[in-house]
Amino acid sequence: MATGKLQIQVTSQLRAAPVEDAVIDISSTGEPDQILEEVRTDSVGQTDTLELEAPPEEYSLSPGEMQPYSEYNFRITAPGYEPLTISGAEILANQLALQDIRLKPLAGPEAYDNVVIPAHTLYGDYPPKIAEAEIKPLSQSGEIVLSRVVIPEFIVVHDGAPTDSTAGDYYVRYRDYIKNVASSEIYATWPKAAIRANVLAIMSFTLNRVYTEWYRNKGFDFTITSSTAFDHKWIYSRNIFESISEVVDELFADYLSRPNVKQPILTQYCDGKRVSCPNWLSQWGSKSLADQGYTATEILRYYYGDNIYINSAEEISGIPSSWPGYDLDIGATGPKVEQMQEQLNAISNNYPLIPRIAVDGIYGEETQKAVEVFQDIFNLPVTGIVDYRTWYKIQEIYVGVTRIAELR
Repeated sequence: MATGKLQIQVTSQLRAAPVEDAVIDISSTGEPDQILEEVRTDSVGQTDTLELEAPPEEYSLSPGEMQPYSEYNFRITAPGYEPLTISGAEILANQLALQDIRLKPLAGPEAYDNVVIPAHTLYGDYPPKIAEAEIKPLSQSGEIVLSRVVIPEFIVVHDGAPTDSTAGDYYVRYRDYIKNVASSEIYATWPKAAIRANVLAIMSFTLNRVYTEWYRNKGFDFTITSSTAFDHKWIYSRNIFESISEVVDELFADYLSRPNVKQPILTQYCDGKRVSCPNWLSQWGSKSLADQGYTATEILRYYYGDNIYINSAEEISGIPSSWPGYDLDIGATGPKVEQMQEQLNAISNNYPLIPRIAVDGIYGEETQKAVEVFQDIFNLPVTGIVDYRTWYKIQEIYVGVTRIAELR
């Protein structure tokens, strides 16, 4: 057996506040009553990074009958919160799995939640995508509401087929949604180019649903579904993988375009083994092309044609301030530095390990230290430099700690 890594982050569902001293019992899904490890969260709601057994990495690098990931159960308890069990979390060899757990405040003595994670789409049995036109006509019933492409703050996910009225709807932050879908649709062990190509396809598909108000124009109150027949797989409370998270953080404002077409392209795809889909991206095929040295753009053009290109959204919703366009480092000055300092101080109210700093618009050593602590807490490279990923992570956490999250 190989090993994979796991880190768990526990926060309150009402606010993005860390839950300290939460107790997490970890067991194998095959032997749920045998506790392998018991760990506790620290002052920022995190566990140490753990090593857990996983199948050999090669199982996830080509289609086969062997399950390429191991499955674990987590039971989480913390004073003042409802106990929660997550069954079936996935651990891949040589990958860091990140499990974000949001606990509900205790509502009554009998309250208890048990979440079961279904199989990965490349291993389990899921219905294939129902083909649709990649560009939606403007003349269909209902109107295209958005005048430009906007990255939404939240996606409303209907956890079932569109007409399943018993399925729940969940407010999910856009980047968290994309990371969840990508971790459910492809393997984090794949080459970076394959991950990037698949993430771009997932984002473009999702933004087509947002831009065209596809389901709302049909009378529904959600953005997208978790059904693979209609959209792509999103799994409530599943873990994500660091290698996928990094790619999403780098690309989350991007989507795929055709010349003279304003809407993001509905970039459909399939696994390419059990289901073939001419003119769509093949997930396993993208991995094979990446192995041969193709870039993400070359992979996308191989499947969708030479006239597809990467575009960036004009607006990112719910972000107090957009990326300044350059890294902030020692010696930087100005309103963007000042705003970032104010935001770090607000975040430090919930994460007191982050030192409070003077809000003077000057990027000095104290500001650098606060940035380093922030990066360490939120699994970013600890550079002390506010790059694109760090800037938008600061924005995201700032929004989370300064208002009640709209989560169900």
